[in-house]
Amino acid sequence: MLEDIMNIVVVGHVDHGKSTVIGHLLADTGSLPKGKLEAIRENCKRNSKPFEYAFLLDALKNEQSQGITIDTCRCFFQTEKRRYIIIDAPGHIEFLKNMVTGASRAEAALMVIDAAHGVEENTRRHGYYLSMLGIKQVAVLVNKMDLIDYDQARYAQIRAEYTAFLEEIGIQPKTFIPVSAQVGDNIAFHSDRMEWYDGMTVLQVLDSFENIQPSHQLPFRMPVQGVYKFTAGGDMRRIIAGTVDSGSLRAGDEVVFYPSGKRTKVKRFEAFNAEAPTEVQADDAVGFTMEEEIYVRRGEIACRAGETPPKVAVRFRANLFWLGSAPLRLHRLYHFKCGTQKLPVRLVSVERVINASNLACEQRQWVNKNEVALCTFLLDVPAAFDTTDQLPSTARFVIVDEYQLAGGGIIVEALQDEDYDVRNIRSSGSVTETEREKLTGRKGYVVWLTGLSGAGKSTLATAAERQLLSRGIAAFTLDGDAMRKGLCADLGFSDADRTENQRRAAQTAALLKQAGLVVLVSTISPLQAHRDFARQCIGGDFMEVYVKADIETCRSRDPKKLYEKLDTDGIADFTGVDSSYEVPARPDLVLDTVADSEDECADALVDAILKKLP
Repeated sequence: MLEDIMNIVVVGHVDHGKSTVIGHLLADTGSLPKGKLEAIRENCKRNSKPFEYAFLLDALKNEQSQGITIDTCRCFFQTEKRRYIIIDAPGHIEFLKNMVTGASRAEAALMVIDAAHGVEENTRRHGYYLSMLGIKQVAVLVNKMDLIDYDQARYAQIRAEYTAFLEEIGIQPKTFIPVSAQVGDNIAFHSDRMEWYDGMTVLQVLDSFENIQPSHQLPFRMPVQGVYKFTAGGDMRRIIAGTVDSGSLRAGDEVVFYPSGKRTKVKRFEAFNAEAPTEVQADDAVGFTMEEEIYVRRGEIACRAGETPPKVAVRFRANLFWLGSAPLRLHRLYHFKCGTQKLPVRLVSVERVINASNLACEQRQWVNKNEVALCTFLLDVPAAFDTTDQLPSTARFVIVDEYQLAGGGIIVEALQDEDYDVRNIRSSGSVTETEREKLTGRKGYVVWLTGLSGAGKSTLATAAERQLLSRGIAAFTLDGDAMRKGLCADLGFSDADRTENQRRAAQTAALLKQAGLVVLVSTISPLQAHRDFARQCIGGDFMEVYVKADIETCRSRDPKKLYEKLDTDGIADFTGVDSSYEVPARPDLVLDTVADSEDECADALVDAILKKLP
């Protein structure tokens, strides 16, 4: 019996021939059930349908009718060297979630590229995902060579282009193989149609891959799936149950449960209608009783004492791939699932977003569908996990949005910061602004827009607020007119009342900033003393913006019909007419709404704000 087993994932863009490659491997190694191949050929003949080796895998009716692989398909075959578990992963961009799921436990990969279409978006995207998942053993199959008359130059062009891309993401491909999966060229046997190629066949390259360290030799990890207590007939057993993820455990071994840190010894393993084992290892479904009864919850990880323990933290950095229909947003409540743990989690910062197709990086605080990002997350309570350099299997996690699997990734670092220990924070009294920023990932900031009535302050503030919110940044426009109708309804337009109006605006903005909002204050604030007071009240996170427009332009715009009312009924102390407006002496930003368009000014304002945020 062959003991050497390897998990292989086959990936590539939709219709590039992954399932056909696998189908031919199964046929050439005699791994199909007796009569299976003949039955599918006969079915194709009856339906006047060309036979495809992919039909051996794409068994679901809707998959055959649409011609795409929707879910991952596992199949098995063996060579003289080892047994293989082959995972056929979807190539269509809408099914990347399934592709990532399929690739998560693979030790090596076959990347399939259509010779005619070449390197496409998902070809690069899948390569990046393989790199993220830590799969470094990759062979590239340039498929459908028969459709381009076995053109060596085209093969060489694809090889050069994709080699350069893989090198950028840290993958050194084992080899490139020109194949025709439908015909069988270079799958199990060398093809005489490509005499210019003298490298390995697909079967040979599979046998050349090296197994990673056997999982039973790694530190013991068993996520607790359930705890079962029996009472019938005086049976007082409490059985800890789960599936061993890695390592091995014997009766009598001391185990530690994380994150609680509770300890006990294995009394004995339990089995149903079978002899109880004395030792268990990776992939075994296990139940054991304890010498000292302790209270253990589902979600904890059982580890063997004396071995490398997992990390325990509430904050971690991770490489994340996002597959949800709605963008991943800061501070929104999601659920983190790792092993059997399911805990509330929030995104607190995005270090960078990576376009997996061209490796371009963007600095923004949200992640769109099918993007990859390096992020920091905050859990409500401590969790136990490993980092990808320690134990990849228990470093992998998924994010659930509502009831949908929306993303996943690998943990690269556990962040040990006492300020983030939820238990300490709960007992530390008032939450400071610094603590709030760390806990929420939000940095408050005040943008004070000043200018004449009709200059465009409110218009630009609202446009900037909408842009910031779309980027996942909490923003709020504090409009002077709205304050006059509410918080400042008791004030008039005397010098004293104007000063009090500005004082209330500044104090309100300061409070909103402390709550972590970007506050866009839209107010005439005609005197430099008003603006200086606001800066002093709010502190360093303050930007004075002069929205520049001359009185004639403002009068011609007259969005609130104030100038019209001034001419017909008269308005006392109208700023810029019979009440002075002091042009800012040293504003942080000038937006000239006469010379530049509304969109140009709004974009310039947002760019200036983003430069001030972390």
